[in-house]
Amino acid sequence: MATRQSGILGELTMNILLIAPASGPWQRIERHRTFNGKTFRFSMLSLLTVAALSPKDAKVTIVDEQVEDIPDDDFDLVGITAMTALAPRAYELCAHFRSRGVPVVMGGFHATLNPDEALRHADAIVTGPATGAWERVCDDVRHGRLQRRYEGDPNAPYPKTLPRHLLESSRYQSVNATLATMGCRNRCHFCSINAFHGGNRFTRPIVDVVEEVRGFSKGLFVFVDDNLTQDRDYALDLFRALAPLKRRWVIQASIEIAEDTELLAALADGGCAGLFVGLETFNSEALSEQDKAFNRPERYRDAIRTLHGHGMFVEAGMIVGFDADGRNVFHDTLQMLDWAGIDVIQLAVLTPLPRTPLFESMKDRIVDTNWEHYDYRHAVFTPKHMTAGELQGGADWLIRKFYAPSRVLKRLYRWLTMPGGLRMFVYPLALNLAYYGRVRRFQIRGRDPGATVRPGRLQTLDLVNSR
Repeated sequence: MATRQSGILGELTMNILLIAPASGPWQRIERHRTFNGKTFRFSMLSLLTVAALSPKDAKVTIVDEQVEDIPDDDFDLVGITAMTALAPRAYELCAHFRSRGVPVVMGGFHATLNPDEALRHADAIVTGPATGAWERVCDDVRHGRLQRRYEGDPNAPYPKTLPRHLLESSRYQSVNATLATMGCRNRCHFCSINAFHGGNRFTRPIVDVVEEVRGFSKGLFVFVDDNLTQDRDYALDLFRALAPLKRRWVIQASIEIAEDTELLAALADGGCAGLFVGLETFNSEALSEQDKAFNRPERYRDAIRTLHGHGMFVEAGMIVGFDADGRNVFHDTLQMLDWAGIDVIQLAVLTPLPRTPLFESMKDRIVDTNWEHYDYRHAVFTPKHMTAGELQGGADWLIRKFYAPSRVLKRLYRWLTMPGGLRMFVYPLALNLAYYGRVRRFQIRGRDPGATVRPGRLQTLDLVNSR
């Protein structure tokens, strides 16, 4: 391993490379005009956190493969973070740098939930959050005693400031993203967040969050918390503390927040412009199967109207492929999205990620073990009431139909009449155009497998005619 001597102090310094891998068509996607990914690439928060935890005298380079290539420089340490779908590319990078004698450490969700596999490719892994672990990694590398496993400490102090200057801001919609909490206590069967954090929740001091936000440049920023409002009292205090800053931001939260008038008022006054909510499905049976029965589809529309009334747009996380889903689910979901007034969707094909309850229950039905396909866009198992091909085709058809220009124009009229008017419609419109660009860029077509089979629709479709 190479080390570098400071010409002034004679102290050991380190040259560290931190990588967020990308694979397939996502590598250097900003080269493409129709869709360059900026709307979906906010801040490289995980690697910025690792950079902030690195030795103060280290030279740190962050590389996001969606917008740039890996430099051919000499490094003393390489850190790679990867979700499951990016594990194969991460392993390629491990092999590349290890062949040059550079120690490679993997972290993130895949390494945490698949440690033995990751250790076959990397010199060491960090499981859980980077805090409390990356500092030890760097110290051990510097002294030639790198261990195989390091476990992060979620209770260790989170950096008060992040080195956002390490990112080229022009390549991102915003480099201003932050978090106030980590983890989620819900135990949804398809979600890996609970497993990653061990079912625990962690919060930052509100004064630290506010001071960080105070230093952001103008413009919309994002809270990347998995479920910021789950600790109600903390969220209420945070939103009230943010209100004097007069900033605009987006969060992830449960749809249940629409029924809490005090919290919702504080959310709006604090500057929230929009929410990402995990609705998942309009099928109550499917929600019950996944231990998410606290979501009540019959209340979705009223909840979304309430959020709209407070000047917030709603992006819904939706999933297709549950055992309760038949071939009609794609057509029926499209109708229900229109009925409920959803502004934006992020549609996922049900994906059994390793170490989730869903994965354990589906082991005998998984037909594709290529991790690259575990990106929520590929059908990797045999559904109960359709073929894998029908699930894939139906999901593609639903995305294409929801982001058809005619539907976007209809939503545009609603956004222009929402509280906030011209100031508010820009955000959901930008997201719709970006998703439409993705449909065009990746030539997403698909077909509705239930086009000739219409009996037995979702029970919640009765709501369309009754309310």
